Amino acid sequence: MTSPARLPTNAPFPPDAIAALNRVIEHTSPTQRSWLAGFLAGYEAASGTPATAPAVASVVRPALTILFATESGNSEALARKASKDASRLGFAPRVLDAADATPADLARTERLLVIAATWGEGEAPARATDFMAALMADAATRMDKVNYAVLALGDRAYAQFCATGHAIDERLAALGGHRAAPLLECDLDYDAPAATWLGTTLPALRGKEAEPAPSVIHVDFGAVGGEAREWSKSNPFEAEITDLVNLNSSRSAKQTVHVELSLAGSGLTYLPGDAIGVAPENDSAVVEAVLDAAGLAGDTALHAALVSKHDVTTLSGHVVRSFAELTGDPSIKDLAGDPERLADFLPGRHVVDLLTAFPNKLTPAQLTGLLRPLPPRLYSVASSQAMVGEEAHLLVSAVRYQAHGRDRVGVASTHIADRRRVGDRLGIHVKANPHFRLPSDPATPIVMIGPGTGVAPFRAFMQERDAAGLAGKSWLFFGDQRYTHDFLYQLEWQDLIERGVLGRIDVAFSRDQDAKIYVQNRMWEARRDLHRWIEDGATLYVCGDQTRMARDVHTALRDIIADGAGIAADAAEERLAAMKKQGRYLLDVY
Repeated sequence: MTSPARLPTNAPFPPDAIAALNRVIEHTSPTQRSWLAGFLAGYEAASGTPATAPAVASVVRPALTILFATESGNSEALARKASKDASRLGFAPRVLDAADATPADLARTERLLVIAATWGEGEAPARATDFMAALMADAATRMDKVNYAVLALGDRAYAQFCATGHAIDERLAALGGHRAAPLLECDLDYDAPAATWLGTTLPALRGKEAEPAPSVIHVDFGAVGGEAREWSKSNPFEAEITDLVNLNSSRSAKQTVHVELSLAGSGLTYLPGDAIGVAPENDSAVVEAVLDAAGLAGDTALHAALVSKHDVTTLSGHVVRSFAELTGDPSIKDLAGDPERLADFLPGRHVVDLLTAFPNKLTPAQLTGLLRPLPPRLYSVASSQAMVGEEAHLLVSAVRYQAHGRDRVGVASTHIADRRRVGDRLGIHVKANPHFRLPSDPATPIVMIGPGTGVAPFRAFMQERDAAGLAGKSWLFFGDQRYTHDFLYQLEWQDLIERGVLGRIDVAFSRDQDAKIYVQNRMWEARRDLHRWIEDGATLYVCGDQTRMARDVHTALRDIIADGAGIAADAAEERLAAMKKQGRYLLDVY
């Protein structure tokens, strides 16, 4: 068998490029060369370069708008996948962020696929709030020509499950839109049901009257070479723990561990601002309590399955209603059917509390049928690969508390802090967060607000700048309980300050004095300087607890802008909203 022809020395490439191309081509098979020819033809078409090949009959590809509303990135990732599926079916898809959309945009499309997440207690994702307000407004554009379908993502642990998706679905119909497929509700384990739904919904959106899809050989560019593996929440990489250190002193009321993971051999890459998804295991004692309450103590096979595969803690209204239907127990039905009583019962309780309060012997299949799959837990990555190479660092606070007479623990946090050691492995995957990135211009000032473990991504930011030799204008607000016992990464921050990589740090330790002081208090104290930074074009980052910290910080920023600019609070809110749209006010909250 002869080798494929080599590029001649007079080919229109530099000599080093000719040599590189020859090295690739001479080891290709006929199938690979055919693929490459098709790729280049598609590349020419996409770039707008006139093709020299004979013309073929053109096929009109029906336009499809795929709108996503996302907080953590799940809806966006699913929208990108739906776009690939739609391309295979002959659509010309356009993926659109709700942050960049208006109802008037949607009214101009005949086919619309919406993938919308619900955040917290029924709230729309922060980036979608303006779009939702415009869609719900009395003056919203009519949708009479729009054929649409909505896929709603949510978490059944919250009462307002998939509320954003339902709101969009109902509003589009009210504006005259035509529902091409029923709305699909998805819990955290959305991959399989979403794929099935898309498989029937995309053809429904295409319609019978559309031209047949052209014959297309789909090329998966991410799989070229056949060697790369796609690590995901359903296929995690088993990373070795190479270091695990408690950053709090022995006298602290907290345990916050710094975790270093080896990515060697994985091919995994990440950027500062991304998250690492950890596949946790349930505490064996918690599992045993659940089995005992269900009358299944001693079932070793079921015990092993519950440790690694099922969420044995999260109690939701859906679980209570399913339990009532499963058992037929009138007392459980009474609870499930009384919204006010159910709302009082659920907070602070876990599955074991339900099983204990309403004893019913279950079969293994009945118990596992009540439980959802054990979801991964996401942690903001606390390192930059430019600094640490094939490693990823995490910052994990062990969660421990009491509720309703029981000791409670965080599933993933205590799995890492209490039951893992150096040399053990954690199943992980990378979760990209493209909406929480350093500015493209390193000269842009940055203000980072991250109390507790919320400081993790800002360590990654500083490592990234340090590795690049950058000393841009930067300011960190950090807070915790006590200076002596809880100043996470203290020596690192001090070193960065001394070397000029970090420009300023303001700290708040709530329990070092009688009156508690938090980061928002330090922000107000520095309001003149902080307002000047904002006016100079600084990008603001907030990471941490959404329910209290992020809201208190937002209020402080509003008041600082109002005070510095001499404007009303409403006008300051509008400025913050504009900063969000400009990508200058970014949140990574949970």
